[in-house]
Amino acid sequence: MRRLLLCAIASLALYLASFAFLLDRPLSLGLLRLEMREKLARGAALPSPKLVILAGSNGPYSHSCRVMGAMLGVRCENGGIAVGIGLDDLFRRWLPLLHRGDIAYLPMEVQQYVVSRAANRMDVDGAMLFRHDRALLWRLPPGRILGAAFDNTMPDGLEALAEMAARAAGLGHLRARLAREEDAEGDEIGTSLATADRSFLAGLHRVEPSAREIRRGYGAVLIARFVTAATARGVIVIGGLPTDFRDVRLPEADLRAIRAVYLRHGGRFLELANRSRYPRADFYNSEDHLAQPCQYFHSLLVARGLARLLHRKLTAPASAMLSLAATCPQETLPPAQHSVRTSRASRTADPARPAG
Repeated sequence: MRRLLLCAIASLALYLASFAFLLDRPLSLGLLRLEMREKLARGAALPSPKLVILAGSNGPYSHSCRVMGAMLGVRCENGGIAVGIGLDDLFRRWLPLLHRGDIAYLPMEVQQYVVSRAANRMDVDGAMLFRHDRALLWRLPPGRILGAAFDNTMPDGLEALAEMAARAAGLGHLRARLAREEDAEGDEIGTSLATADRSFLAGLHRVEPSAREIRRGYGAVLIARFVTAATARGVIVIGGLPTDFRDVRLPEADLRAIRAVYLRHGGRFLELANRSRYPRADFYNSEDHLAQPCQYFHSLLVARGLARLLHRKLTAPASAMLSLAATCPQETLPPAQHSVRTSRASRTADPARPAG
């Protein structure tokens, strides 16, 4: 029995040491680490007041800091990366970089509200935290630490060996790849309508969570905590809706549940008249990923809404931005005065009139 116990302890120690100090996935996870590191570095260097977009991949794919920052007259960083990055990780990194007068816009994917505590413990960033960012990991709850420590499996180990060998052979130029995919403000680029995956988009169908799931989701708890902490620092936190297919119904109860996450904790909420819903022809490869012309189109509307909500003077977009946005299928830019509905923390109901 003693020998069996010692073997079990040795196996456990070997597993933890291997994934903490030896095994790595420099290609698949390395790109996410590089993307996050560069976004954080740029965000930290921006003067206040600045605009930061925080979400999953809906942030960089469907929102353009280049458009929104120019129209609002502020520097902007698109901090969204992927849904698989834990919200506790994302918020822990960004909160110290946000200061009084900064604007944090959160068009979070609906799935991020309903993620469970167990799922959050096993998010893909757990392996990155355990291998490269243990100082940050130790500041997270014990369950998150244990989840990260045991996040890897045998297939992950084999994949790590293959990626490490490929990296040693000079394959996988991550910085060059990231430069092809994102611009200097963190926006996704190169997502043209000509290269969109139409057949894949046509078959996508995602079941929307219920309002009850949104209210009870651990993700909603993490977002609410961030709103509370950021507003206490003088940051203006504004929630928003993610982009999705127009033929997917958004129940009023779901909308109220999402809005409440922000309004009940000191934030604000921006609702476009179209509720960020677009035809499938406007998307690139997912419900949350608009093609770049439609990314620009959507960002024009969001910038208008933010300007009204913040009482900021709006600068007319550059002609090149308007020209690209005009190529978004089946869309016509509405008059500025009818483009949004807004909510403030001091209001209990959406006061704005419908689009005219």
